[in-house]
Amino acid sequence: MSVFALSAPDFTREDAARAAGALCIVGLDEAGRGPLCGPVTAAAVRLFPGRIPAGLNDSKKLTAAARERLHDEILANAECAIAHASVEEIDELNILRASHLAMCRAAAALPTPPDHALIDGNMIPNGFGCRAEAVVRGDALCLSIAAASILAKVVRDRIMVGLAQQHPGYGWERNCGYPTRQHLEALLNLGVTPHHRRSFKPVHNILYQEVSVSL
Repeated sequence: MSVFALSAPDFTREDAARAAGALCIVGLDEAGRGPLCGPVTAAAVRLFPGRIPAGLNDSKKLTAAARERLHDEILANAECAIAHASVEEIDELNILRASHLAMCRAAAALPTPPDHALIDGNMIPNGFGCRAEAVVRGDALCLSIAAASILAKVVRDRIMVGLAQQHPGYGWERNCGYPTRQHLEALLNLGVTPHHRRSFKPVHNILYQEVSVSL
């Protein structure tokens, strides 16, 4: 058996929740906590045994082409919902709370209300609407969370490609808003856009320097 097979996510947690009486079990994950700009995006996915797309894994372990293919297969075979928290909400709440807000929104938008949620990470959002279980490295361990990680990543990447067309020069179509050298240099040379998170240090520092210079 290969190392990859040993590390691939499985349906163990979903089966355990079903054995405990849960009927609608969903996985939740987010994309976009680290970038300097754009929304944070969350996905909620309810997989059905017998209709699980082959090759599900942590989105970071997949190629862009594999993510795109699986994105379409997940939508065709599962109950799914996508939600976001805006740049303004990120700056007001902080990125962790905004990520949790997006997750709550995604779970609430599902066509069938969940009664058990598997959430990537080590925290359960405050006020989450059903029984929930935090799973550290869940996108690498749990198929439902892996599916959610793929949807969230693909949808958010598409958003950043669209924003890159409106604001060329920052390289968002490639870096998705992460603080690459090109992005940081563009911040200095082109300035801060409305899509930048002002609470994030590199953006805050530039704005603070501009205020200091103007004074």
